[in-house]
Amino acid sequence: MTTYLSLLLISFLAATVLPLSSELVLINLLNMNEHNSFTLVAIASLGNILGSVFNWLLGFYLLKFVNKKWFPFKKNQINTASRRFRKFGVWSLLFAWVPVIGDPLTFIAGTLKVNFLLFLILVATGKVSRYLFVYIFVN
Repeated sequence: MTTYLSLLLISFLAATVLPLSSELVLINLLNMNEHNSFTLVAIASLGNILGSVFNWLLGFYLLKFVNKKWFPFKKNQINTASRRFRKFGVWSLLFAWVPVIGDPLTFIAGTLKVNFLLFLILVATGKVSRYLFVYIFVN
């Protein structure tokens, strides 16, 4: 049980601005053959999707704090990311799993008030696909 909770937490945090690699944790757990592979993939996916939802909520509700020191993104970063997001459209959320660009994408989707259900479908599709690819790669 603690293994699953740890994977959920690491996957969640990896979807935020923290530099963590949930893929490496998942690969190690899959290689150990001590837990159900489907459950591991599902939990890693769930944690990572929830982390992206957290980013969306931050963007949706907390943009008013953009000038505070503690805020994770600066105003110019948000403006640049917003322009790019508008250029490539909502479909870019399929790439929310990509390191470095994925976290800001999900945050910007919140600031731009992207429909939550559409956001969730696109982000989940990309993130579950990534973890399934990791599973296939390991096996």
